[in-house]
Amino acid sequence: MPDSLIDKFWEAVPPAWFQTRAQIRRAAAEQFNLTVKQFQVLRRIRRGLNSVSAIAEDSHTSRPAVSIAVDGLVNKGLVSRLTDPDDRRHIRLSLTGEGMRAMDDIYADTNQWLETKFSQLTPASSSLLLEALELLQHTMK
Repeated sequence: MPDSLIDKFWEAVPPAWFQTRAQIRRAAAEQFNLTVKQFQVLRRIRRGLNSVSAIAEDSHTSRPAVSIAVDGLVNKGLVSRLTDPDDRRHIRLSLTGEGMRAMDDIYADTNQWLETKFSQLTPASSSLLLEALELLQHTMK
């Protein structure tokens, strides 16, 4: 295994991810006045986690911290709380229509940012990068 491959991985992948993540967070803050924690909660609800406990466990965060973020999202009209008809102690969380639109807008903004970055590549370089990313994805499975 050439050390240069590992070195290039560390030089390329983490900085690219950090820049992309910063762009997502910037869009969430600027467009919807969301904190990082609130955005992370929205993202997890969108992925199907529907309780404070599940989100806290998945994010390695305390339930009170997640609950505070959920309160803010409910107040903004992005998340709704629904009482489970089978267990009234269980409160299910779901994105409202506005919450779904917010997430769609944030990701659309980020995709546009990525398109701008990738448009600097030649068609041949774009194909090569796509092939390399597919190889990386396969390798990491």
